[in-house]
Amino acid sequence: MKKLFVAGLVIFNALNGIAQSKSPVKFTAKITNRNSDTLVIRGRDNFKQIIPIDKKEVFAATFDAPQGFYVFSDGTESSNLYLKPNSEVNLTMNAKEFDETIVYKGKGVDESNFLAQQALKDENFQKDAFAKEANEFIALLDGKLKSDTESVEKGNFAPEFKTALKSSFESFHQYAAAEYERVSKANKMVGKASPSFDYENFKGGKTKLADLKGKYIYIDLWATWCAPCRAEIPYLQKLEEQYHGKNIEFVSISIDKAKDNPKWKKFVTDKQLGGTQLFADKDWESEFVVNYGVTGIPRFILIDPKGNIVSSDASRPSDPKLQEQLNGLLN
Repeated sequence: MKKLFVAGLVIFNALNGIAQSKSPVKFTAKITNRNSDTLVIRGRDNFKQIIPIDKKEVFAATFDAPQGFYVFSDGTESSNLYLKPNSEVNLTMNAKEFDETIVYKGKGVDESNFLAQQALKDENFQKDAFAKEANEFIALLDGKLKSDTESVEKGNFAPEFKTALKSSFESFHQYAAAEYERVSKANKMVGKASPSFDYENFKGGKTKLADLKGKYIYIDLWATWCAPCRAEIPYLQKLEEQYHGKNIEFVSISIDKAKDNPKWKKFVTDKQLGGTQLFADKDWESEFVVNYGVTGIPRFILIDPKGNIVSSDASRPSDPKLQEQLNGLLN
């Protein structure tokens, strides 16, 4: 559930803020174990600043940007930052420990450091609190809202930053409560017979869940428009290679809209996607998707050879925990 809640909420608030005049920003970044030779900073009104690495192994650029929230990405992961007039932002980070190592130094970086620390705090909360019983979870969630609000109020931050963050904390609280309920329902499905499907197969005809009985089935619910879904594809392809010949079927079910079926077929062809590639009949309203309570993608599901649910919200291909689980089941 990494960075599931707040990142998008903060930016949503920022995008609805009041436009301000642009001011030069000096930005440098020194990243060890980098994932790319290019950083991209994005903001509202289609703002996009591409920063290539230089000969000194430093990402450096000076550009005009209005005060507000932004997202920087190294092509693999991303994080929020906040730019102010005439800021001098010096970022250091180890890309292998992305959230844990982000540090900003320089002028006008207090808000960005707060966002980096908050992202890590939120991630740890999601790891720990979601394992608690309902009453304890609600108490922890209420305590988090109070603590986060007090923390941002005490900081020497821009007024609009405080307003946006307090709003995002409220949204976090509401969404986390709903997500906890969803996860609880998903956990109750474990061991029970999986809902079925009967969907168009990329290779022709249709495929039912029952057709795959006798094997473990790892299902990827995705769509061509979903960036996080596409980011998992290389990891999924590696898993397919690693477990080739084992008693497991990798099934990808697209929930693209019917009008985008040709786009789906082209994507599968262009990317040479393996496994069993299926196309759901009614996108988000498909019975299989609804029965699993899917509200966001990518979503992964693991089913045993008898058709019973091992996990209705399984680990992603990029998560080492998935390989550990599959090794335990297949070896």
